[in-house]
Amino acid sequence: MTLLDAVVVGSGPNGLAAAVTLARAGLGVRVLEAQPTVGGGARTLAIPELARDMLFDLCSAVHPMAWASPFFREFDLPARGVELVAPEVAYAQPMDGDRAGLAFRDLARTADRLGPDGGAWRDLLGPLAADWRQVTALAMGDKRTVRGMLEGVRGAGGHTVTASGLASMVRPSLRFAAALLEQGGPRWDRRFLTEEAKALLTGVAAHNITPLPALSGAGTALLLGALAHADGGWAVPVGGSQAITDAMVRDLEAHGGTVEAGRRVDSWSDLPPARAVLFDTTPSTVLRVAGDRIRSGRHAALRRFRHGNAAAKVDFVLDGPVPWRVPDVGRASTVHVGGTRAEMVAAEDSVAHGLHADHPVVLVSDPSVADLSRLRGSARPLWAYAHVPAGSTQDITEAVTRQIERFAPGFRDVVVGSRCLPAAQMERHNQNYLGGDISAGAATMWQMVARPTLAPDPYQVAEGLYLCSASTPPGPGVHGMGGWHAARRALLREFDVRSLPDLRP
Repeated sequence: MTLLDAVVVGSGPNGLAAAVTLARAGLGVRVLEAQPTVGGGARTLAIPELARDMLFDLCSAVHPMAWASPFFREFDLPARGVELVAPEVAYAQPMDGDRAGLAFRDLARTADRLGPDGGAWRDLLGPLAADWRQVTALAMGDKRTVRGMLEGVRGAGGHTVTASGLASMVRPSLRFAAALLEQGGPRWDRRFLTEEAKALLTGVAAHNITPLPALSGAGTALLLGALAHADGGWAVPVGGSQAITDAMVRDLEAHGGTVEAGRRVDSWSDLPPARAVLFDTTPSTVLRVAGDRIRSGRHAALRRFRHGNAAAKVDFVLDGPVPWRVPDVGRASTVHVGGTRAEMVAAEDSVAHGLHADHPVVLVSDPSVADLSRLRGSARPLWAYAHVPAGSTQDITEAVTRQIERFAPGFRDVVVGSRCLPAAQMERHNQNYLGGDISAGAATMWQMVARPTLAPDPYQVAEGLYLCSASTPPGPGVHGMGGWHAARRALLREFDVRSLPDLRP
């Protein structure tokens, strides 16, 4: 049997980023995907029982990292025909009464809408938005090396770490750290006066599905909050998330790589012979498939990797837009439905204690707000995630419907159909989502840094064996960085290739 240079197990954005990077370096690469379709969390699929001619995003439909991450900036999706469109309102936070927090692409307009908190919002997020390249590089780094951080601020096609590059990171890093400590601790309530501003930022922090306040949640809020006011906003790929995956597969195949869907890997014997194997999976899969090849100390550390709380998903078909009480909320592709900061804190605390919240935090996305191609006449897809305890088997359709109806009276009247995917069933569609953990590992501050372990190299787990999934730095999201970082190490150690290949079209 022919010896391959590299095999990648799993075809999520990180696995494909690793495969593309290796193939661009001239290596023979094969990607193995257990599901019948490619893309992991970046897939767009039909749900025949809901609508025959409508597509639904399996995971997120909104992708600020598709233009902002260092990998995708160099890969350049728009140059490959992927149209990224961003709504005028990046995200919204409806509240009881005729109130709502709105994060416009325009920072000044956001500040104006927040009234007495406008200046505080501008002071917090304005400098981070202005330095979005440096802030993104800091957040998307390998959490271990200076080089892993500086790769995010180099120019496309350039691969040299310079003193000026390091200097450019100092001020944004200090500013980000100060904001992180403020918003991730007991002082988080001191900056803002209004419930709208407090809730608006908390809704973004809640993406981490962790008790709040928390440093990890604050990091997410600051990064994504800054990108909302930066060049590309909270972008939606026209046609769905699958457009991102398809562009990566086309590039991989153009450089000699192959993808095999429906190819499950349960043991080492399921793998073709290769000089390097990269797993876009959770540590538990690596241990099951290749545990006897991993030294006992690293093996034990990987066994201690902890998964987090969960999300359950409801896909809706609507006959018309969501009738938000505050009409401007309908201008956002992403709506955080959870009420006030205090309500969201209570809901996340309930989930952390293994309970279903009476008023759960719900993330709602209507991609057709930005991408009109998703409409089918007056009908449109709407997806919603509710935060629930890990492994929950509960159908949360009614809880989600009730929570949306609270801020959008008449919502039930526009629902044509729905389908719930309980947290316990999420891994049937993506094996990395154990128990509904869509972050592929608890998003605590410790585990965001020591991910998957505190080893100096978070990617190489044994000779010729690498982990490149969201279970490695920088963590969850459609950014490709885990795969890019792991591929750089594999190129150096297994193939003596000392610089990353150019990824531009």
